[in-house]
Formats: sequence, structure tokens, C-alpha cells
Amino acid sequence: MSKKTIGRRATLGLMGAGLVASPFIRPSYGQAAWPEQTTVPDILKGSGEIRIATFGGTMQETQQKAYFEPFEKITGIKVRAFPGSDPTKIKAMVDTGNVEWDLAQLSRGSIMNLQKRGDYFEKIDYDIVDPGVEKQFRFEYGLEMLVWAQVLAYRTDAFKGAVPSGWADFWDTRKFPGDRALYGTNSGGWPEMEFALMAAGVPPDKLYPLDVDKALASYAKIKKDVFKWWDTGAVPIQLLTDREVTMTSVWNGRMAALQAAGVPAAISWNQGLSKRDAWGIPKGAKNKVNAMKFVAYSTMAIPQARVCLGIPYGSVNAKSNEYIPAERLAVLPSAPEIAKQLVPYNYDWWIENRETVIPKFNKWLLS
Repeated sequence: MSKKTIGRRATLGLMGAGLVASPFIRPSYGQAAWPEQTTVPDILKGSGEIRIATFGGTMQETQQKAYFEPFEKITGIKVRAFPGSDPTKIKAMVDTGNVEWDLAQLSRGSIMNLQKRGDYFEKIDYDIVDPGVEKQFRFEYGLEMLVWAQVLAYRTDAFKGAVPSGWADFWDTRKFPGDRALYGTNSGGWPEMEFALMAAGVPPDKLYPLDVDKALASYAKIKKDVFKWWDTGAVPIQLLTDREVTMTSVWNGRMAALQAAGVPAAISWNQGLSKRDAWGIPKGAKNKVNAMKFVAYSTMAIPQARVCLGIPYGSVNAKSNEYIPAERLAVLPSAPEIAKQLVPYNYDWWIENRETVIPKFNKWLLS
């Protein structure tokens, strides 16, 4: 199933087994806890429209409630949302001069990779961005607006009470028996070499630049135990549900519906990768000014908090935590206690090295 159909990481529905998540995660304190924002700076108000490409699925449904509807109401700018954001489509739009989107949800890596090949995005006007957005999330041609994590997930009924913590345990098939699943490259993704290196004893703060040969040697130790190299976010969830694997790497937001459905599974946050999604304004966007206003609005503290209440991903605005109940904050990758366990993903390194690393990984995988 493609990311266009399932909304990539953001879709929390469980395919098969009769397990289907509701459109929004409903925390125990109830939906009434969502904060409201009644005013914005006058500079963010306007008229006309903005066309936003999203990853669709539950992510877009959450954005509709958290961002789009209140933005329209408070600014007077109409939002038209389109599922299926894709950097290859943006490249084609800009190359042909037929730019159909004003704003797109992408990864920082996708934006940087396209920009490396030409002039495909507008610069972000940081003069109107909320100062609560931390520096680490800002870059010239995009603004990160969502924090998520690629982490270790396991069945809690598989190891007689033992709890894996970190990738050395994932690699330890004696103490933690059973098949595993890891992310592959079939969908154009980048392999989880960071996990292989941490399993081999490389400290998290010494990962980059990645030692590719050492990572492949580490992978080799577990290759026979990898039941599936997955390429869409629904796969590891289904594998855990069906008891096909005892452990897998997973996108953290996928786990909420699994756990809500009663599947005995949990996340080990330790040594997970902290990743981000970003807003990018395609070069030549017809409503560039409105797009920039939306970028500024959506990264304010309250809109960011609303997204966190709708889907278990984290905020890029440090002030958002003031609006998120403690029990919800405790399961977000931006929560202080969780964030300090995660390893910041180095998009810069991957952009510079992906063209040599991925073929090398694929050759190893087929050997």
C-alpha cells in the first residue's frame, strides 16, 4: 500500500485483523482539552486561498481540525488540502512552471535533496515565525513543524518479562528470541544504519559520519533473523499484531492504535531516531504570501499543541508543552524525558551520502 493511500507514518489505522483506529486519538482527558486560539498578529490575516499538499490519512484529518479550520476562521484565508505530497511532483511542477500547490508537507531531507539539484523552494520568512520555534527546526528553505521518532517496538508477551532497551538488545536473539523486522529501501527510504551501529557499540553521539562498512557487518549478524524489510508504516504494526515478529523498528505514531486495540506491545524510546516533517513552499507558488502566513500560524504554540493532542507526534514550539496535559506529553517524542533518549537524525549526512550508501546497502541485502 503506498503512502498516497495510507498517509505514510501518520495513518494510525490497522490493516487487517479487523482493527481500525478512529480518526483521532482520544486521550483519557477527552477532546474538550484541545486549546483554542482566538487571535493572531494582524500580519497573518488576509484573503484568498492556500493549497496545501499533505501526507493524507489521519495526519490530514488531524491537521484539518488542528490547523486548517481554525486558520480559515481566524485569518480569512481559505485552505484547500490535497493528499499525496511528493517531492517528485513538486520537481515536475516547478520544472514545467505549473505549480499547483502553495505549500507541501515533506521531510527536511526531501527539501534539501531537491534544493541541491536546483531552485525548487522559496526561502522562509522567519521575521513572522513565532520565537518559540527552536533554532534546530529552522533552515533556509523550510521550517520543520512535526517531530516523530523511529523506534524499537516489541511484544510485551514475548520475553517472559524481560524488556529490551536499545539496539544491542534488538540484536541479541538469545536473550530476546524471535524474528525481527527492519526498514528497507524498496520505497526509496534510507536504511537504519544508525541502529546497526549502536547495536555494535557506537555511542549515539559518535554516529556521524556513519561507518557504512561497520554498519553492514553489524547487519550481517542479524540478517537471518530479519523476517521482513518493511517499506510502509502499516507493515511492522501488522507483523506485531499477527505475531510474525517479536520486535521491529517502527514509526512511533503507529503504535497508538495498536495499543488501543489491546495488542500487547510497547515502545522502547532509548536510542530511537528523532526525525521531523517540514513545510516547504514550492518555487513559483501562486499564493506564496498566504503560504508563509500559514507556516507561521501552524508553528505557533497552540496550533502545535492541538496536533499533539490529535496524533502522538511532537511539537517544534517549546511553548506548546504549556497546553498539553502531562499524561499526553508523556507519550510524545518531543517530551523532555523522551527527547533526551533519542538521537537527532542527521539529514545533512544522508543527503550528501545517500547516492553511494543506498546502492551499497542494496547490494549487501541481495548478496
